Amino acid sequence: MTKKLPLIPTIIVLVAVLVMIRLGFWQLDRADEKDAMLARYAGAGEIAAPVRYPRSEEAAEPVLYRRSSVECERVVERRATAGTSERGAKGWAQIARCELAGGGETEIALGWTRAPGGPQWTGGQVTGIIAPGPRLLADPPRAGLIALAPPDPADLPNNHLAYAGQWFFFALTALVIYFLAIRRRLRDGDGDVRTARQVDDLDHDED
Repeated sequence: MTKKLPLIPTIIVLVAVLVMIRLGFWQLDRADEKDAMLARYAGAGEIAAPVRYPRSEEAAEPVLYRRSSVECERVVERRATAGTSERGAKGWAQIARCELAGGGETEIALGWTRAPGGPQWTGGQVTGIIAPGPRLLADPPRAGLIALAPPDPADLPNNHLAYAGQWFFFALTALVIYFLAIRRRLRDGDGDVRTARQVDDLDHDED
């Protein structure tokens, strides 16, 4: 007699597949939300009114790419990182980490240089654009530096559609693997039945 489907493994696989499909649809929803967020970011540069500078990532999310200003009371650290000028030249972005008036710290992108060495800027009032981090990209640049390329929302990836495809692929793969395993199990079960019948027939012939 052909073997039945194993109950517990079947339930586990089906639950796992359903969870993966649910995660796939969740990623599709997240992709739509990310598209709406990127569209909002793209329009932020057209809003002239400045906003209060955010002191955390959570506070920054609604006001990214808006204009703001800070008072750098003391430069804690200076560094240079790879950056692009407003005209597209490759070089170095001069970054200052500052203690802010009213408490807290933030990074300020002061401007662009061709070489990594930068000016000994000691702080002051800075206006600019809120970039992810958050950090403030000085506009106009400070300390006699060249303007950096403004932060572009298009640089933020929207990978949720790819993640959704991965979850759907995982679900399909799990179903295919389980189907092949079950088919082999049933085939082996039928083979055992046929072998048992052959042995029984042989015993009858000998009698």
